[in-house]
Amino acid sequence: MAVENKLGITDSTELARIEEKISKKRAKELFESGDLNRLKAGTCRALFEIHRCLFGDIYEFAGKIRDVNIAKGSFRFAPVMYLEEALKNIEKMPQKSFDEIIEKYVEMNVAHPFREGNGRSMRIWLDLMLKRELHVVVDWSKVDKEDYLLAMERSPIKDVEIKYILKQALTDRTEDRELYMKGIDHSYYYEGYAVYKMKELS
Repeated sequence: MAVENKLGITDSTELARIEEKISKKRAKELFESGDLNRLKAGTCRALFEIHRCLFGDIYEFAGKIRDVNIAKGSFRFAPVMYLEEALKNIEKMPQKSFDEIIEKYVEMNVAHPFREGNGRSMRIWLDLMLKRELHVVVDWSKVDKEDYLLAMERSPIKDVEIKYILKQALTDRTEDRELYMKGIDHSYYYEGYAVYKMKELS
């Protein structure tokens, strides 16, 4: 079953296809309009706005904190009852160095504030921090999908691996639209509809 959506789509595969098309279009508009650069890097408000822009045409909950507990595989993300406090603490985390930025990114991934679309929104949020603070972004075409997913899965315990993977892919091509779009490429988020299916917990 597909997540409840504004489009009335009930098949998860069909929803994934339509969601990809719409979110990519909105991400492109966000970049080209300059609205992305007007957001305050590293804030929850910036992440919520990115999510709203990408998924506002698809989900009522776009840009809103989830009200259900979720898990991916055996990993449970931050419980709803602690989520708001967790987000406040994450926002206060420093972001002046590469290590600090990735640590903040890892913590936001553990929080997983939205029901759907966390990965795509957070990769744009991550690049915005890197761009604002260090004048670099991640060239996602140089990041192996499986290595990235496994490193992110292990990152709450040990973040050395994800730091290494992302550091090797840094580039100063911060205004390259095609490179930016790779961050929300289908190959990086298909886990939401396949073996890494997100589960809502009662």
